[in-house]
Amino acid sequence: MTAQHHVVAIVPARDMDVSEAFYRRLGFTVVSDYGDYRLMDDGRGGRLHLNLTPGWPAQIEDNALGLYLYVEDVDAAAEKVRELIIGAGPEMKPWGMYEFAVSDPNGALVRVGREPN
Repeated sequence: MTAQHHVVAIVPARDMDVSEAFYRRLGFTVVSDYGDYRLMDDGRGGRLHLNLTPGWPAQIEDNALGLYLYVEDVDAAAEKVRELIIGAGPEMKPWGMYEFAVSDPNGALVRVGREPN
């Protein structure tokens, strides 16, 4: 792989296996595992790092971390986490994105969406 200019979110995880399972549902796989630190990739440019952080806040209200995952098929992604969706399912938002939101197991807000066609 050639070096690229990009940003990767480091996502705190109170339980690595639970967090990994959540992000697997959204299409990510582990590409490197260092025990307390796991690198995940979705094969289409999406990357994140899980970092074991036992004391991370348990509720979304106490957690300032948020991720935005851009995907081609928002409805298919929603089906993988349907029972976790916050509020309505995928819908057009006033800011012009077709998206939905979930909370990861550590309280991080995860929005999944795409720009309108």
